[in-house]
Amino acid sequence: MSAKDSSFVSMLITLVVVTGVAALSLGFVFKFTEEPIAAAKAAKQMRAIQGVVGDYDNDPLAESFIICKEGELFQKCETGDKTSLTFYPASIQSELSATGIQTYSEKGYSGRIEIIVGVDQEGVIKNIEVVSHAETPGLGSKMSSPKFKDQFIGWKLEDQPIKVKKDGGKVDAISGATISSRAFSDAVQLALEAYNQSEQ
Repeated sequence: MSAKDSSFVSMLITLVVVTGVAALSLGFVFKFTEEPIAAAKAAKQMRAIQGVVGDYDNDPLAESFIICKEGELFQKCETGDKTSLTFYPASIQSELSATGIQTYSEKGYSGRIEIIVGVDQEGVIKNIEVVSHAETPGLGSKMSSPKFKDQFIGWKLEDQPIKVKKDGGKVDAISGATISSRAFSDAVQLALEAYNQSEQ
């Protein structure tokens, strides 16, 4: 074997070893951080649920269920997808007090937004928390501000269309972010429609 060939083999072996060590390290880091990441995600979810439903003494995450839309109808389903909603029932001494509904819209300025809408037993909005979005900082991102999202509190599906004023509704859109405001309103409307149709 020539010196050139020997050098190539040495480099190849070194590359394989380095790649293998890197892969093992990444695997170890992933395994080590997987549980803390999942725990942090669950804690964030629970904070959002509590923020929209108030007090409870059950476990809304454990008792959650999925609602799917088939045509114009909403009903419980076993497995969901990107178009399904998740319901988080909150109860006190086994009596349902409120429900958190994780809903969405794909019509945001930067794509999908996800929010949790809390409704009482009559379908009246208690509060709303933003779960995720990629809207423009300082514009669409203002959907998380109380000034915008709190205007929905006390509304129910029968009261008025959940639309921005430009579209014939009563929602005060965020200045310079009408698209984000429409998407937020669509997500709220979807949650209320699903709540009204689903069996509680």
